[in-house]
Amino acid sequence: MAIMQGRRCFVTNAAIAGVAGLGAFDAIGRGGGRTSLAAEPPPETATISLSKYPGICIAPQYIVGDLLRAEGFTEIRYVPLPAAFQSDQLARGEADFSLHFAAPTIMAIDAGKPITVIAGIHAGCFELYAAEGILGVADLKGRTVGVQGLGSSSHVYVASMASYIGLDPGKDIRWVTDPAAKPMQLFLDGKVDAFLATRPEPQIMRGHNVGRVIVDSTVDRPWSQYFCCTLMGNADFVHKYPVATKRVLRALLKAADLCASEPARAARIMVDGGFTDRYDYALQTLNKLPYGVWREYDPEDTLRFYALRLQEVGIIGSTPQQIIASGTDWRFLNELKRELKV
Repeated sequence: MAIMQGRRCFVTNAAIAGVAGLGAFDAIGRGGGRTSLAAEPPPETATISLSKYPGICIAPQYIVGDLLRAEGFTEIRYVPLPAAFQSDQLARGEADFSLHFAAPTIMAIDAGKPITVIAGIHAGCFELYAAEGILGVADLKGRTVGVQGLGSSSHVYVASMASYIGLDPGKDIRWVTDPAAKPMQLFLDGKVDAFLATRPEPQIMRGHNVGRVIVDSTVDRPWSQYFCCTLMGNADFVHKYPVATKRVLRALLKAADLCASEPARAARIMVDGGFTDRYDYALQTLNKLPYGVWREYDPEDTLRFYALRLQEVGIIGSTPQQIIASGTDWRFLNELKRELKV
């Protein structure tokens, strides 16, 4: 486990204090609302753990340290967890919260894992790369797609795209996994026809000048209209510590706004905090992804959309409404939006 401390805390504090303020939430409110932290009870626990995995799109999670301290958390832990199956680790209580892709989170809820989605944070995480001659998702029929594993984020999202345009991802696509090589390397080696790139992989791919992007979830509909990453929490934590949960969410929404308004500062915080060693990749990601859409998009719409895709192809058995009823709690987000008049 890693605890943010020393110089990185100073850098984070200086950046956030100059943008959002540490004592009030109204600095990021568009409606002029004001929330007094002193009027709220303190968090039921002063310790909070967040997951850490190789993905720079979840930047708000990595720059939130001092905002969490301003909310009353005195110990902030980052727990290294594998990116492919975040929901499993969170369900076991290995971390309290994590930003994670919406579609595999839905699969975990369908499987009865004790996780609760409380908000959407941002869109635009992934780009689907394909070999020359493949012009769209429909052209993946009969082709090979490299994925981390069946049920992983990359598999579920490409399956969702295939389902959306009428393909049967179980029959029409040949999925390739290799424990010795990542999907990007399989693609670069010419062993698969396509793979789903998550940041910083798109930046790396542009350096290789191989293949073409056939879906960019930042701009291509319908994918750009829904959250990519949602905030999920361990269900027991959310139930047991509602004040702490609300304060965690408030801090992460502030962090998302910092990513949107001060991308250069946020990128520097990520590098100084040891979350990435490439400032240029971090800055490119922060400049491109829409971190302010938490104000506009409805996370329930995102879960409904992806749950329907996954149900259509038999990946989950639950209906979208069952997923929403059993695996979400929007009261924290709704309370914060009311306070902010968003």
